[in-house]
Amino acid sequence: MLFSVNIYTLSENENKVSQIYLSIVEGNPHLRSLLSWHLQQAGYLVQQCASLQQARQSFINQQPTLAILDSDLPDGDGIELCRWLYQQRQSMVMILSARSGEKDIVHGLKAGADDYLTKPFGMQEFMARVEALIRRVRASSAPLVLNYGDLKIDLVQRRVQYQGLFIDLTPQEFSLLYVLTQAEGTALSRTELLRRAWPEAIDNPRTIDTHVLSLRKKIEIDPRQPSLVQTVRNVGYRFNTEALEENKPHSAIAPAPSVSSRNGHHLSRVK
Repeated sequence: MLFSVNIYTLSENENKVSQIYLSIVEGNPHLRSLLSWHLQQAGYLVQQCASLQQARQSFINQQPTLAILDSDLPDGDGIELCRWLYQQRQSMVMILSARSGEKDIVHGLKAGADDYLTKPFGMQEFMARVEALIRRVRASSAPLVLNYGDLKIDLVQRRVQYQGLFIDLTPQEFSLLYVLTQAEGTALSRTELLRRAWPEAIDNPRTIDTHVLSLRKKIEIDPRQPSLVQTVRNVGYRFNTEALEENKPHSAIAPAPSVSSRNGHHLSRVK
């Protein structure tokens, strides 16, 4: 690999409870409101979701530091959402469940949950578990900004900067780029990309092609000859990390004047 990945974390002064964003995904409105109230009183920022559909849309826009998921939601299984969050590797997960059997607990933890709390539970125990998980976040070295040479990926603001310019990506384009870069040059199939980058099940793998086309128009110097997001025949796509170093001289010769102009004139087909 021709470059290093620099990791930026919040300073101690910035790492305050008020900046911790939590999401509660709970079908019971009374329990959802009660948990939210106690968390807000402790100084956390809280987003409430009543269903899988609401949670998926919320998480696409901004993934929380900690997601508190009911395992049985009105429109589906919260364990599936837990699996998707685990693939993203940006949020910790606490599962709340009326299922208290050992098999159920093991199933939830293997799906990617960091904690599993059975109902009914006491509020003091719930808050203590939340605080313990947040301490793990603070103690970890998980990156908030990934720096791949000319490409910077802000995991908190979900923004991308390439060759000094901020690139206007849709939430789904951001997730696709993040998953590709995390593979570190390994080719991923369309099915694998759908599983890792999409919050809901999609049966059409060609959806990936459409989003790759759109992503290439925004980040490639020449989308007709893509050097970053490459097609691997009979497999899928890979992110070419070496091209970030190879493209450096081009940025000095022909810099893109603006994000909007870069987005506007590349209308070529997927290669």
